[in-house]
Amino acid sequence: MVPTADDFASNLLLGTLNDDDRRRLAPNMKVLELNAHDILQQAGEDVVHTWFPCGGAMAAFCIGMNDGHTTVEVALVGSEGAVGGIVSNGQVPAYATARVRHGGRFLRIKTTALEQAKLDSLALRHWFSRYSDCLLAQVFQTSACNATHTIAQRTAKWLLAAMSRTQTHELRMTHEQLADVLGVGRTFVTRVIKRLRDDGTIETRRGLFIVRNEDVLRQTACGCTTAIEEHFDTVMHGVYPLD
Repeated sequence: MVPTADDFASNLLLGTLNDDDRRRLAPNMKVLELNAHDILQQAGEDVVHTWFPCGGAMAAFCIGMNDGHTTVEVALVGSEGAVGGIVSNGQVPAYATARVRHGGRFLRIKTTALEQAKLDSLALRHWFSRYSDCLLAQVFQTSACNATHTIAQRTAKWLLAAMSRTQTHELRMTHEQLADVLGVGRTFVTRVIKRLRDDGTIETRRGLFIVRNEDVLRQTACGCTTAIEEHFDTVMHGVYPLD
């Protein structure tokens, strides 16, 4: 299915493009409905597609550790961005696995077609370069956050970041999955979640987190989400999905 103007608008990175650049991309794009846990790119395999989450869809970049069991999430991507082949020429191995965290609509284009469009449009090339800077900033901030902040702060930060991208206060995820996202043991996450639940900040049901008090959650979180929001706003004003 070829994307409509509304499909382009539902991805904030694409929604800012001028009419000429949208026309360059549209014939090579497809619209797909994906489910949570679907794989967009596998570490070690060639990057052949670029994906644009739309609306409340969300993906995550994950790095697998040498033990074969631990996976650490290094970046979230929602309607503010894209996954795969943003600045490369495509057909190069992916370093991180990218999987769908929150299902929904995605736009997909072959990375070679995106690269040709960028060669034809300096504005398009510069816009994607700006986005790559913001994505790299998120990875930098995540690395610093993992090294210096508590599990409680990181848990609150992740919930806030996921909320802003999925545009909902209800996040489908188990305690074990959240522990994998943060790269910590499940018992640590369970204790943090219990404290947040006891003080009324969140509610939990089977496989579901519901944020009841966003203000308190922000007080619990570190400042990393705010730092990323501010950098996005400076480099690409209006693209990051602020509340």
